[in-house]
Amino acid sequence: MQDYKSLIVWQKAHRLTLDVYKVTKDFPKDETYGLISQIRRASVSIPTNIVEGSGRSTQNDFARFLYISFGSGNELEYELLLAKDLSYLSKEKFDILSDQIIEIKKMLSGLIKKIS
Repeated sequence: MQDYKSLIVWQKAHRLTLDVYKVTKDFPKDETYGLISQIRRASVSIPTNIVEGSGRSTQNDFARFLYISFGSGNELEYELLLAKDLSYLSKEKFDILSDQIIEIKKMLSGLIKKIS
């Protein structure tokens, strides 16, 4: 069992989720149950699966949850691109969030390799 709060990748994923919640507050209200909800769920899924996996009894189980986090990062990456293309998100904010996602995905990949 791993203390998830000590994992830098979890810390960065948590920060990303907080940032995503901030930027989606400015999205159109008619997207509340659409894109806003999807983006927020995908962002929350990244640190949540790190947490869930860290509590598992085997490294293989932990790796499985890290793969799920990675997939949620891919999903979030696309949804933010869509939000930018719909002009809900500025290119500047998109670039900042995208850089965060890329960094987190690299860290997840490294952690998966390390524990597998």
